[in-house]
Amino acid sequence: MDKFDQQILALLRSDARLAVSQIAREINLSRSAVSERIRQLELAGIIKGYHAQVAEPANAAIKAYLELFYQGGRCENYVERMRSFSEVRRCSGISGETDMLVYIEAPSMERFSEIRGQIENFPGMQKVKTHMVVKDWAF
Repeated sequence: MDKFDQQILALLRSDARLAVSQIAREINLSRSAVSERIRQLELAGIIKGYHAQVAEPANAAIKAYLELFYQGGRCENYVERMRSFSEVRRCSGISGETDMLVYIEAPSMERFSEIRGQIENFPGMQKVKTHMVVKDWAF
């Protein structure tokens, strides 16, 4: 990877929809050279995809992580149960004492409490610890 590839990556990181012609102008290469470099970066797995940064929904007033501790069962069984809540955004089976982390975005504290209460009543659930998100930083 040379300085041109690094410049291309920097530009695409800031705007994945940037036109090849614009990139070419910015780094002083031809459009065909930029297109070929992008293709090579994709083939090498350096560029893994192009993504949109989406604003948080206005109705996600409450954000929290739940630490789940359960007895018996497998993560997959609990993940299937979590799918019933549209507010659950992510489930992660992790190492250590905690069996699973669950990330929730709920429209209100009342709805969050309902979800947490239902999760606490899952068979085999021993303990649920709540970590409220106070501030997010996007990278």
